[in-house]
Amino acid sequence: MLRVSDLVTHYGNIQVLRGISLEVTEGEIVAFIGANGAGKSTLLKAISGLIRPTRGEISFMDRRIDGMIPENIVRLGISQVPEGRNVFPLHTVETNLDMGAFIRKDKEGIRKDKEFFFDRFPSLKRMRKKMAGLLSGGEQQMLAISRALMSRPKLILMDEPSMGLAPVLVHEIFRIIEELHKQGTTIFLVEQNARKALKISQRGYVLETGQIVIQGSSDALLGDERVRKAYMGEN
Repeated sequence: MLRVSDLVTHYGNIQVLRGISLEVTEGEIVAFIGANGAGKSTLLKAISGLIRPTRGEISFMDRRIDGMIPENIVRLGISQVPEGRNVFPLHTVETNLDMGAFIRKDKEGIRKDKEFFFDRFPSLKRMRKKMAGLLSGGEQQMLAISRALMSRPKLILMDEPSMGLAPVLVHEIFRIIEELHKQGTTIFLVEQNARKALKISQRGYVLETGQIVIQGSSDALLGDERVRKAYMGEN
């Protein structure tokens, strides 16, 4: 479904990604873990068309997308839940969902999808006419996920969905990710919480200073001593 080949990116003279190659197969959850500053968010921005790679290729459903504008990438079926949620704080919850459906013209389908998410997340329903900036961090994350799904994507990119949330909300967010997967959504999950990410995914990649240093099945990575020491705090 998604293939990244020998991807190199720069911010000015600083090289961030150093020849990244990976694949995401339809129906998978693939975890992408690494420390702050390793280049995880840069990879997602490159896939989404927000930055242009210096070298390499990105293809989706056998179509090359590096160099495409973000809107056209969304139209192909890729949506992103950005780091830090990035809801539109001065717009209502409902308007945020409408913005997620900007590529769609089926008004009745959009209405039904919004009601589905309001039923799924009652706190969003209660706040549907309120400004999104008034939501708690957990509610904003649920809104960001719902907004991304409003385009009915084939692949959803999630950038640190548990960041800054209380443990009980982290558990809820990962439960939602598992539900989405069971419903048929393919997920590329960028996450610092390595243990939780690997427990719900099928495969994983470990990124260090812009390079993939370990890859394999999630079970294998959970048992890898290097991963356990570096990302799970185990001695």
